[in-house]
Amino acid sequence: MGILSIVFLAVLVIAVVNGAHLVGNKSTSNDLRFLRTGYIKTLGLFALVLGMLGQFIGLFSALDIISSGMEISPAIMAQGVKISMITSVYGMIIFLVAYLLWFVLKSLAAKKN
Repeated sequence: MGILSIVFLAVLVIAVVNGAHLVGNKSTSNDLRFLRTGYIKTLGLFALVLGMLGQFIGLFSALDIISSGMEISPAIMAQGVKISMITSVYGMIIFLVAYLLWFVLKSLAAKKN
């Protein structure tokens, strides 16, 4: 989840920098402004994919241990599945926040033009 936190911080930094450019009267070309807001969308999607990848890696290692012949109770299995879903939920939250920030910044840029 450390990589997801770094991606989330990058989304927030890019959103704040773009928001400062939009609110202030700094002159930047529209193409460059939309290109930088596009990074927010891209990083949000990257966080979603990275979260899913984290879940698959966790499930793969859990299933590898089960296939080795160990006796595991259903309660322990359910707890492991729940823990493996943390990264995908965190990735989805970052994805939603990134898309909301992208939409708000795009709307502000459209109003400013």
